Amino acid sequence: MSQQPVHSVYRRVLAADGSWQDIFPLPTDTASLEQLLRDLFEHHWREITFGPIIEGAAWEMKAPCAPTYIGMLDGYLTIAFGTPHFHLCIGDHKGSSQRPVSEQLARHRRTSRAEMYRQLDSDKAAVSWGVRLFNGHGEQQITILLPNPWLSPNNDKVVTQPDWSRLDLWDQLRARWFGLCEQDPVDRAARRFCHG
Repeated sequence: MSQQPVHSVYRRVLAADGSWQDIFPLPTDTASLEQLLRDLFEHHWREITFGPIIEGAAWEMKAPCAPTYIGMLDGYLTIAFGTPHFHLCIGDHKGSSQRPVSEQLARHRRTSRAEMYRQLDSDKAAVSWGVRLFNGHGEQQITILLPNPWLSPNNDKVVTQPDWSRLDLWDQLRARWFGLCEQDPVDRAARRFCHG
């Protein structure tokens, strides 16, 4: 990825597919990550789509209900929706006394990079918004797609007229984590949706 400085809070990078993205680095300490993930899944579970998005695979899941359990154990945050659940290593991971985990493996598993991002079209206008976590080897742990004004509320249809109110969660996160309280024109400049 090549980089281009844009703003003191974010940097613009050229992704492997040739598209530009604005990356807003988030803190990776356990407390911050737990706070962020709890907020997204406890308060915004109806609005978000989540799963790993890697080259060749995109898991775009919707929560079937509000979380029935969110808790930490051995560095892993577990978020459950009844039976369906997932685990993310966001903290100190030791393993059990019978099966301790090496420091090297613990570093590999734990989130080492977290970011908010927006995907840009060829005119450098935002067309997709999200949050991503990566482990110590740079492998993606999860992407959380935020509501998109160019998609229907279920993210299953492209709309012809954007609903800019669907950027409320993005704007709230920018304000909370970066102190950016003013709307950014880049977020509302696209003239159509384009898929990354």
